[in-house]
Amino acid sequence: MKISENKVVVLHYAVSDSEDTLIDSSYDHSPLSIIHGTGYLIPGLEDALTDHVVDDKFEIAVSAENAYGDRHDEFVQTVPKSMFESVEDLAVGSQLRATTDDGEQTVIVIDVTDDEITVDGNHPLAGIDLKFDVEILEVRDATEDELKHGHVHDEGDCGHNHD
Repeated sequence: MKISENKVVVLHYAVSDSEDTLIDSSYDHSPLSIIHGTGYLIPGLEDALTDHVVDDKFEIAVSAENAYGDRHDEFVQTVPKSMFESVEDLAVGSQLRATTDDGEQTVIVIDVTDDEITVDGNHPLAGIDLKFDVEILEVRDATEDELKHGHVHDEGDCGHNHD
């Protein structure tokens, strides 16, 4: 069965940057299970999966544009530290939820001084070309429940209530 829209795809992946530095891998833990065509994956990877079958192993290069997008300097902002008085352990690398004109967004603290903090709203992989090594383990039709809920139900149960 070929990978196409609304198929459950179970895969292993390893993702590296253009310098071949490993960023993440599912080989050390459970494979990734997704419903193809739902936008769960970055566009470049999801497009590359189409028409592959079980046991296919391949490498795909995904440009930053088709991954997490380009970096935007305007997403880096320095704000008064007083805006985060309720945050206890404010340190470089902390991830915070910030309210923006576009809704809630995760930002990463990149600098802390006595009076200010600098946060970066870019995805950590924005602006980075990626390389994926992929192995297709399973392809099947998604069940009605999986399509309704928008995610894969492993072993017939997704582990939470949809009421």
